[in-house]
Amino acid sequence: MQPQFSVRVTVRSYEIDSLGHVNHAVYHQYGEHARSEHLLAAGYTMAAQRASGTGVVMLESRIRYLRELTFGEEVEVTSDIEFGTGKAFRIEHVILRADGGQAAEISCVFGLFDTNARRLLPEPGARLAELLDRPELIGIEPV
Repeated sequence: MQPQFSVRVTVRSYEIDSLGHVNHAVYHQYGEHARSEHLLAAGYTMAAQRASGTGVVMLESRIRYLRELTFGEEVEVTSDIEFGTGKAFRIEHVILRADGGQAAEISCVFGLFDTNARRLLPEPGARLAELLDRPELIGIEPV
């Protein structure tokens, strides 16, 4: 199955640790970059967030490191969003090397946060479907 979305990232020199490969925390930053670009492409801009009084908040993040990345490598970071029932939803990322091999898998749980009430909103997929210009980009039907 094709991922819903992906971005390319080139490993920069300042992301390398003393062992000559990408620092562990940078993999999480690659996932964050893919998530942000994915939601932005669907229309969840900073202006949309402010106007709706919402924000996406991370509740859990797990990473599985599979292969090292080194300076200058170009990688693809996929982003797949899965909605179910309740207040939480999942975003899965795979970091792929140029040879197609997986460097890491990142699995995260998120909620849609009401910035005024300071609590998670129920059914985040339905709420985002109302807010986004292109909700189909995150796997939900337009309203």
